[in-house]
Amino acid sequence: MECPRILVVDDEMGMRRFIKMHLERENFVVEEAKDERESLNLAFKKDYDAILLDLMWPKKDGIIVAKQIRKDKKTPIIIITAEGDESSRIQGFKAGADDYIVKPFSPRELVLRIKAILRRATSNSYKKIKMQSKDLLILSPLAINRDTYQVTVDEVNVNMTPTEFEMLCILAEEPNKVFSREFLMKKIWGDDSAVDTWVLYTLVNRLRKKLNSVSSSAGNMISTVRGIGYKIKTVDKYTLSK
Repeated sequence: MECPRILVVDDEMGMRRFIKMHLERENFVVEEAKDERESLNLAFKKDYDAILLDLMWPKKDGIIVAKQIRKDKKTPIIIITAEGDESSRIQGFKAGADDYIVKPFSPRELVLRIKAILRRATSNSYKKIKMQSKDLLILSPLAINRDTYQVTVDEVNVNMTPTEFEMLCILAEEPNKVFSREFLMKKIWGDDSAVDTWVLYTLVNRLRKKLNSVSSSAGNMISTVRGIGYKIKTVDKYTLSK
């Protein structure tokens, strides 16, 4: 089994080396980038299992990097922010991040966060085995193929990050059912995660925006239930096997 490949993007050499040392102890293969140019060059040239991206740069270059990567790559992105810097975290999630970790953090917390996001990114291969009779969900105009990890709206492909795809699958498997915010946060980020409700809110908005880019009717399927959570509104649901 190949060791997971991680790209660490941070303008501070000391922090990059600190992260690399602890991740390599856990059998990760780690590469480093110190700025926007270097990080984008590596991110597009190679395939990584996850990208650890510090947002605490003088010119907010980390946000630019996240946006550029997310345009063409589904690679999970974990952003690093300062304690109390909620604004940067919100910007990071809007740019396409999947999770975040706050400085100062322990090596153990960092490793657990990365392992959790890698599990989410690969969980669809396990779902495929468990759900062989339900590989394709059709909620017109939306179609979700859990085998090929593909989402289409009116037959137009919509790129999804692993976190976005998981969120959409949870809602689509039981259309018209209301899922509480607490349930969704635990289901997506795990019991031990300390994510705030605004992270979920940002994720839902990203999903709506992507679906709306093809069809407003698809984006409007994701409905907010005030004071409780979210659901997918639909009349019919079909499941097809290969």
